[in-house]
Amino acid sequence: MGSSPQGVAFDGSNIWVANNGNRNVTEIRASDGTTLGSFFAGTTPFGVACDGANVWVTNFSDNSIVELQASNGSILNTFGSTGNGPEGIAFDGSSIWVANNGSNNLTRLSATNGSLLGTVAVGTNPVGVAFDGANIWAANFGSNNVTKVRASDGSVLGTFNVGTGPSNVAFDGTNIWVTNTSGGSVTELQASDGSVINTFSAGPAPLGIAFDGTNIWVANSSGSTVTELRASNGSIVGTFSAGSGPTGVAFDGVNIWVTNKNDSTASKL
Repeated sequence: MGSSPQGVAFDGSNIWVANNGNRNVTEIRASDGTTLGSFFAGTTPFGVACDGANVWVTNFSDNSIVELQASNGSILNTFGSTGNGPEGIAFDGSSIWVANNGSNNLTRLSATNGSLLGTVAVGTNPVGVAFDGANIWAANFGSNNVTKVRASDGSVLGTFNVGTGPSNVAFDGTNIWVTNTSGGSVTELQASDGSVINTFSAGPAPLGIAFDGTNIWVANSSGSTVTELRASNGSIVGTFSAGSGPTGVAFDGVNIWVTNKNDSTASKL
């Protein structure tokens, strides 16, 4: 594992981790945790997403997006994000969406060739993005809200208040879940209209979030733990130890993977 791992994603077979501290991504075989390789991915890798064939990585400090071939880790292209401080990244089936923390917008790129398809203004300091099957949701850390954007044309469909310091977003098939890092909570919204269903306590400084098909998993970045919440009602199923500074969360179809920023490890649960 590299230094200061941040984003994590599953490509259908393997786990990809963006190592912010040493300019690479690590590929891990999901079935047994074997490291398959580490590949240069830009100056400050932060977020990572997979499009079914390739891996896309945001680089926060130089405002670039790097596309790597998933089969061998080779760099296919490097694109400017047309935004400042790109962090979160998501694939909607045809396009790549990037949250630009420093310019308060989202960039939409063609997954085929990286061409710019549009730029959408959202709230202040967007961090995480997620796709719900039709729309993109962005967590705006600085304005304590989330923005819903229609993926097909980039139209803003609404902005909805959540907790303090929203950082990341997950979709459970019906509803949207948002980690409120400064507020120590998770907010559940109805995906259809953005109305708040409830807000639930999590661990200290919840950051990364993922859905496993039944439950929601939250990385508590100040607590060295992950919390599992029942998606049906938000009740806590359990809290489990991870490494130091758990940051990103991904589900591989069987297990949960957590990047631990402070001790440069990944936990498999």
